[in-house]
Amino acid sequence: MLAAVFQVAIGGAAGAVMRHLMGLGIVRVLGHTPFPYAVLLVNVIGSFLMGVFVVAAAQRGLAHLAPLVITGLLGGFTTFSAFSLEAVNLYEHGTPGAAALYVLASVGLSILGLMAGLWLARVTLA
Repeated sequence: MLAAVFQVAIGGAAGAVMRHLMGLGIVRVLGHTPFPYAVLLVNVIGSFLMGVFVVAAAQRGLAHLAPLVITGLLGGFTTFSAFSLEAVNLYEHGTPGAAALYVLASVGLSILGLMAGLWLARVTLA
């Protein structure tokens, strides 16, 4: 139990740092924009990686790394709490269309990212 807690802590710290760096990178590339591209991107990438890991864990006996990778690393990297805040901020700032687009894109692309990760892992690890 304690080992799993440490895995979550280490993975979560690494994932949060990666999310922060991704945000800085997006700002560096796009500048400051009212649309939350960085949060959208980390959620899609994180969902893709989740799909890859789920298949790899099942096929390669890596389930023992789930606390580190799924709960910690990817849980710290992706952030639907920040997603919710960004959607409400867009709405409250008078851009309900952008808020709706952001919600649909975040959910839809994240699901597609997960499916793509599952497909890629199944094809390459089969």
